[in-house]
Amino acid sequence: MIVEAIKSLTISKAEMQKRYKFSNVDLINNLAKKQRSIVLMCAHYGSWEWIFILQTYIKHKGYAIYKRLANKHFDRLVKRIRAKYNSDLITTKETFTILYESKKKGELTINGFASDQSPKAHKAFHWNDFMGIKVPMHTGAEMLAKRLDMAVVFFKVKRIKRGYYETTFETITEQPNEFKDYEITDIFFKLVEKQILEAPQFYLWTHKRWKHRNKVPKEFQ
Repeated sequence: MIVEAIKSLTISKAEMQKRYKFSNVDLINNLAKKQRSIVLMCAHYGSWEWIFILQTYIKHKGYAIYKRLANKHFDRLVKRIRAKYNSDLITTKETFTILYESKKKGELTINGFASDQSPKAHKAFHWNDFMGIKVPMHTGAEMLAKRLDMAVVFFKVKRIKRGYYETTFETITEQPNEFKDYEITDIFFKLVEKQILEAPQFYLWTHKRWKHRNKVPKEFQ
């Protein structure tokens, strides 16, 4: 997966489109017809970095939300990879301001969140079971969807063969404010669990998702 991410710098658009297919991109385009911006949620699974080729098939303006990396050289590399197909990278701190301005301008946006990583334990608003272990969960994607009234879509990646993938979109909701707090987040993690259990070898286990397993606050136990 690391090699494929680096290969993103040099691979041609046509080759990328051949290797990374979408089974139901019409789901995204139908939301555009409804004038709905999207929070696009995913896990660190398969070659998730290749999702940016999606911009060649849709009309939404693309943003990828990320946490700035301490290593400046690696941070620049990540930006080059993710911005190749006209997606803009924005940090977690500036996300709401930028997307609020886009909404005021009437822009349709699709905003990618890899939400399966671990927040800092002392800053977490929500803890729940993930793969049978209670962990803190990122809730920023859900909160943003509710504040800016965006549809929430999950994308699932399936490895077809070496270097070839297919992505399928699944709408979690078009009306996020009809859900209780953190319910959307819990649905997302159940979808991630299902994806991992189908083929666990393609999940990014190295990101230490369960490192806070022994720090569960009393109110969440």
